[in-house]
Amino acid sequence: MAATRIDCDIHPAVGGTRTTLLPYLDDHWKEQVVSRAIDGLDLTSYPPNMPLSGRPDWRPVQGKPGSDLAMVQRGAFDQLGASHAICNVLYGAQAVYDPYMASAFCKAINDWIAAEWLSKDERLRASIVVPMQAPDLAIEEIERRADDHRFVSILVLSQGETLLGRRHFWPVYQAAEKYKLPLAIHAGSQYRFAPSSIGWPSYRYEYYFVEAQAFQAQILSLIYEGVFGKFPGLKVVLMESGVSWLPAFMWRANKTWRGVRVEVPWVEREPASIIRDHVRVTMQPFDAPPDATGVADVIDQIGSDKMSCLRRIIRIGSSTATTPSRRICRNPSSRACAPTIRWRRFRG
Repeated sequence: MAATRIDCDIHPAVGGTRTTLLPYLDDHWKEQVVSRAIDGLDLTSYPPNMPLSGRPDWRPVQGKPGSDLAMVQRGAFDQLGASHAICNVLYGAQAVYDPYMASAFCKAINDWIAAEWLSKDERLRASIVVPMQAPDLAIEEIERRADDHRFVSILVLSQGETLLGRRHFWPVYQAAEKYKLPLAIHAGSQYRFAPSSIGWPSYRYEYYFVEAQAFQAQILSLIYEGVFGKFPGLKVVLMESGVSWLPAFMWRANKTWRGVRVEVPWVEREPASIIRDHVRVTMQPFDAPPDATGVADVIDQIGSDKMSCLRRIIRIGSSTATTPSRRICRNPSSRACAPTIRWRRFRG
């Protein structure tokens, strides 16, 4: 099968709960949204008006970055040359405290993206947005959408209420394995805890930088809680996690496992080998060395070029996010240009 060039992570923007999502809510939640004036639920991880949240040439004249389907199509397919693109909607449905409200909003987002985006371009796919605040409701939404093969993964945030390896999430992974849906862990927070292990930062720079710590904690949790042993078919995709921290992290995980593995006898092989088999990473924002040789060295140190997935940012598109990929891929024969993936790697 010929390789397919897939943009793994674009961000369609929800215009507002009282505008975009209202037609897709049931009568109860329509009344709640209108009477309580529930509207702007954009995650402050990516404030729409902040320059980092959208390249100037990809901002529509009116609305948020990522709100104009035609502009996204031009950016993903015409400018960047993708053959397919996966829509990941980041909105406050993943962060609200009321699990029933979260479930209703997630359903509305999935119905909206199916009707307004996927049905208008067969090149588009999407992740199922689920309320991880309530795993039973998350499973209901997975099962509701699993037969629609335009949905190719399950979207969760890297910073939630608890670590993702905990057993109360296991039924979600059972459903993911059953329907061959990767778990897509995206940078972002439910804002239950500080983004760093020792408190709240003063500046967004600090918050953005320490996102990698959340991904590291989630990988360790999934491995050491035994998730991949229980669900050997489960795949995980890290989105906007960065890449260059992986070699040192994998080496340290192996070293520590050799010393204390008596505590976790169900982890029967080195964490690095588990990561290589079960985890994939998107390539943007790529915290890249300054040349293709350095990138190839990082891939060699990771020990697997199959872990890389093509990803170009449509909504989140600063110069720091896009420049490295252009620089690296000037040489098409470079190993750093390996992340072209087959569709079957994502679904089925």
